[in-house]
Amino acid sequence: MVSSQLSPTFYAKSCPFALSTISAVVKSAVFNESRMGASLLRLHFHDCFVQGCDASVLLDDTSSFTGEKTAFPNANSIRGFDVIDTIKSKVESLCPGVVSCADILAVAARDSVVALGGLGWIVPLGRRDSTTANFSAANSDLPAPFLNLSDLIMAFSKKGFTAKEMVVLSGGHTIGQARCTSFRTRIYNETNIDSSFAKSLQANCPSTGGDNNLSPLDTTSPTTFDNAYFKNLKNKKGLLHSDQELFNGGSTDSQVNSYIINALSFKIDFGNAMIKMGNLSPLTGSSGQIRINCRKIN
Repeated sequence: MVSSQLSPTFYAKSCPFALSTISAVVKSAVFNESRMGASLLRLHFHDCFVQGCDASVLLDDTSSFTGEKTAFPNANSIRGFDVIDTIKSKVESLCPGVVSCADILAVAARDSVVALGGLGWIVPLGRRDSTTANFSAANSDLPAPFLNLSDLIMAFSKKGFTAKEMVVLSGGHTIGQARCTSFRTRIYNETNIDSSFAKSLQANCPSTGGDNNLSPLDTTSPTTFDNAYFKNLKNKKGLLHSDQELFNGGSTDSQVNSYIINALSFKIDFGNAMIKMGNLSPLTGSSGQIRINCRKIN
């Protein structure tokens, strides 16, 4: 990590209106479709967990490499690229060649959480953009929805996160939706699930077909960044197997309980964990480039 080279004031002189411009586009996008807030948050996560926070997730396929968009965790799943394109074009018109796509992802994730009722955090800036993507790492490094607790802890540990930070970052599932293919096995085969909850989901996710049908990750308040996700886990209403694993008689039950009791501590811890995630192996200085178009290298 070279996080010490990042600074919250990185664009203060070179592009003073960059952050307010990003915020305005994100607010508008989330106002038009609340789910977009979760999608932009997830884009940043799926970027950082694959070769660091370098906007590699935004690259389209080229003749020399396969991008990450078609990797199993991303295909037909990650979205929000058009919002990032809009932000990039607006920022480029203000300050050509100055603000990186990687920084736009980091700021847009924060602004999305704020737009849906979460607390903000100070985003260190100065990341540069990669000139390649990593299809195989996208398939291996992004935690799958069917992982057990020990596998989740290990997947996050490989990126330098504690079990507590894994739980708090999972709390990002208090917003957004998941595809039927991600939770079908759980609602038909698992016992640690509320039966009426499972039945209600089966109508939208039949045992065959409907793979891309969506259900909210937090059925209580899916468009509000709050602690309802953790309350759902205690009531055996986690949508994904990996969600429910956080409250299943294991070592993370107490952490879930603490966030049920104290919503503010969850929001504060989430911001701190997001700052740490944004510091995953960024390219800085003479490394990488500032892409003019986030979808392709210059």
